[in-house]
Amino acid sequence: MMYQRMKDIFEKVYGESEGVRVFFAPGRVNLIGEHTDYNGGHVFPCALTLGTYAAVRERDDGLIRMYSENVTGGLVVERESGDYKIYNRKLWSNYPYGVIWALDEQGKKLNCGYDIAYYGNIPGGAGLSSSASIEVLTAYMFNELCGFGLSLTDMALLCQYSENNYNRMNCGIMDQFASAMGRENMAIFLDTATLEYEYAPIELTDKVILIINSNVKHSLGSSKYNERRMESEAAFNSLKEELDIRTLGDLDEAEFDKYQHLIKDPVERKRAKHAVYENRRTINAYNALKRGDIEEFGRLMLESHMSLRDDYQVSCKEIDRIVELGMNCDGVYGIRITGGGFGGCCVSIVDEDKKDDIISYIGSEYRKSVGYDADFYTVLAGGGPAEVKG
Repeated sequence: MMYQRMKDIFEKVYGESEGVRVFFAPGRVNLIGEHTDYNGGHVFPCALTLGTYAAVRERDDGLIRMYSENVTGGLVVERESGDYKIYNRKLWSNYPYGVIWALDEQGKKLNCGYDIAYYGNIPGGAGLSSSASIEVLTAYMFNELCGFGLSLTDMALLCQYSENNYNRMNCGIMDQFASAMGRENMAIFLDTATLEYEYAPIELTDKVILIINSNVKHSLGSSKYNERRMESEAAFNSLKEELDIRTLGDLDEAEFDKYQHLIKDPVERKRAKHAVYENRRTINAYNALKRGDIEEFGRLMLESHMSLRDDYQVSCKEIDRIVELGMNCDGVYGIRITGGGFGGCCVSIVDEDKKDDIISYIGSEYRKSVGYDADFYTVLAGGGPAEVKG
């Protein structure tokens, strides 16, 4: 179905679709382990069945043309191959062009021009990694088309490099890694300090993952995200003056409590506390899921939210209201903000047979509180990037 839809979009934009190939890469939701990836800690995301698609065809010149079906009144963006200047930092096309730039930085040059049509079914600004999805999609697509020989881990690192250095978003590795390495019905327990990882089956039996979109659009590039990273790094540098550590993730809670006095700035101390405690929560949550203890997993999710709200201060009143409403519901095991923060979504684990009542209650009360609707998605853990066949 999506193969034909992408061909239709391509034909609408570029005239005809003979010779088109279609590719896909997923978004992600992080079950627990937020703002730990750039602090050397663990994360526990899963790829989604939602994601970004691209229909692509070679050109006989060096022109690279891109179109997004998701941009209202969208026009085709055109550049000559090798033109990597950023003309407008708000353009969506900076993400795929940034990946082409990063490939070029590695000596992997496109061998011709391309016409590309993108379409994504990830809600924009929801914190489900639409940017990582389009980056990984672009890297995977050109790896297949040009035979660059990159591994999936190579692609994740390349896409992070692109976002850090081209788009100036100082993100960690989690989003790109989850999109590139996704596996159906599995979450990824990733040590971001070493890139060692394990797949963990998501066996929820009579429970489901419910994502609740606050419809508060988050924009990480213009938010406090980079500021949080700098505060965490400053806290780490204060600790490193006396401790032999490589990252905040090297500490456990007792060690942090013992040495936190080394961090003189109280705000930086709170940021570090979150990074250390969240890392340990993530390890404990992974072990809880392995033994099937969903109640413990849910308790840790709620603890994570409280820390993100109070110590890392990346929540907002709308998200906090959703969490409050969720914890009033019978059948909600855990709920927390997910993604970079400052808006976006909550992720929760709920009883499947109570899901409709939970949605009805949260939806009604949320609208009364903020004046507009939340959106709800029941999601499955999906696979990584792939070519879509007709």
